[in-house]
Amino acid sequence: MSARYYEAVGRRKTSSARVRLYPGTGTIVVNERPFGEYFPRETDQLLISRPLQMSDTAGSFNISIQVNGGGLTGQAGASALGIARALCVADENLRPVLKKNGFLVRDPRAKAVAAAFADWGW
Repeated sequence: MSARYYEAVGRRKTSSARVRLYPGTGTIVVNERPFGEYFPRETDQLLISRPLQMSDTAGSFNISIQVNGGGLTGQAGASALGIARALCVADENLRPVLKKNGFLVRDPRAKAVAAAFADWGW
């Protein structure tokens, strides 16, 4: 891989994803595993690849994603946000398209731990 890359972080619920875009052919690797192996559900795969499709950059970058925390769907949402942010770093002209389609908005929903303890009477 090339030494030049574009990096961004995406978060959703308790998941966090560090995304790096390298100029390449469109290979996606998640936590050192192939994309389809790590995210077996088609809906998660579509969620992650959507920012690339909307910006017409699907075959332009190899993508390396490091995710942790939360479940697979939260990790997929964090990855999609990280990809969209990294695309904006790579090419600022993609920002209006990504913003218009809602890819640059962080989903702030998370289960509040304090509220859960209050429900238990703690």
